[in-house]
Amino acid sequence: MLFGIFALLLILGVPIAICVGLSAIITLAVSGDVSLAVIAQRMYSATDSFPMMAIPFFIVAGSIMEHGGLSKRLINFASSFVGQMTGGLGLVTVVTSMFFAAISGSGPATTAAVGGIMIPAMEANNYDKKFATSLTATAGALGPLIPPSVLFVTFGVATGVSIGALFMSGVIPGIMIALVLCIMVYFISKKRGFVGTDVKFSAKNVLVATKEAIWVIFMPLIVLGGIYGGVFTPTEAAIVAAVYGLFLGFVVYKELKIKDLPKIFVDSALTSAMVMFVIACAQSFSWVMSSFRVTNAIAAGVLAITSNKVLLLLLLNGMLLISGCFIELNASIVIFAPMLLPIMESIGVNPIHFGCFMVANLCLGLVTPPLGVNLYVACGLMKLKIEDTVRWLIPLLGACVAVVLLVTFCEPLALFLPRLLNLV
Repeated sequence: MLFGIFALLLILGVPIAICVGLSAIITLAVSGDVSLAVIAQRMYSATDSFPMMAIPFFIVAGSIMEHGGLSKRLINFASSFVGQMTGGLGLVTVVTSMFFAAISGSGPATTAAVGGIMIPAMEANNYDKKFATSLTATAGALGPLIPPSVLFVTFGVATGVSIGALFMSGVIPGIMIALVLCIMVYFISKKRGFVGTDVKFSAKNVLVATKEAIWVIFMPLIVLGGIYGGVFTPTEAAIVAAVYGLFLGFVVYKELKIKDLPKIFVDSALTSAMVMFVIACAQSFSWVMSSFRVTNAIAAGVLAITSNKVLLLLLLNGMLLISGCFIELNASIVIFAPMLLPIMESIGVNPIHFGCFMVANLCLGLVTPPLGVNLYVACGLMKLKIEDTVRWLIPLLGACVAVVLLVTFCEPLALFLPRLLNLV
């Protein structure tokens, strides 16, 4: 009944948070065994958490970066290294997205901040507009994978796994996806004649661009260094990121104005409220599953199909990729992570490794319709239809899926850094 109601509401086009929450309420009401007040209690307890406070502050930090002129400096920094190469503007898009992801932790924010500058620049230099849009949306998916990441915070809260270790697990996979996208851009650009920028690689250009962007580059170092140095928690790190962003925007670069703050805070509050409401509803759904032993039944059913580790991991990857297409990513984590973690542990998969490839899979949902938030943002910038991007999305996403599968079956790619820092 629980999943049937959820699927029916989803098909009818009901917003995902309502689908999740209403299916839990109806199931409890029909059972009659538990008071419906439990739903309200579970929704409140899901958000009444100190680690969860990191989410709105990281969202605020990303919004400040987007409006404070920081993305422009990151683009110039990336351009000084790879801009002159074949497909240089595409390479700059990928590299800048990787750096911006380490600041905002958000896919849509990364896509909007980088795409607003790079897509028109690529179009002006005779790049295929549809390719530029697809590339920007796909590169923006690095946002929730490279730390700090809102999705890793959600996974850590939902499962009790160390958020700091999860952050570190995403570094190598995030860099690998960026490298694979750069390789794809290079060969596509070579075939189609897409050019680089006019900026030539030289020590002088690199130094000038680095000097301009050095304050921005310090931000992820301060945030992550503070966490792993024991100076502050991930939640406190999010607050530091927001305050540091304000300092850069007002004092260092002076491109942020007082009049910009209402929009930044209102937009961030709306985004945070949406994410928190989804998490709250998903937590009630997850609680109903646990109370009625649905998770045990699913675990037993999956293991009855096969106990082969390779087949289970392939099955799980396919399920997560499909889930990312239809269900909001934070909701997917709150619903599926507690349910799947016992299965993963039973076949010897480390919880940190599981969190890493789960988030990596779900990140691709940012680029796949009907959810595809990054794709809607990028297409909105260029007034394109979603279907216009399919031709270029297929090879780019195919390359990303290959990396995710490699991370799934090669545990050290996710656990090397957490083990190096004694976090596992």
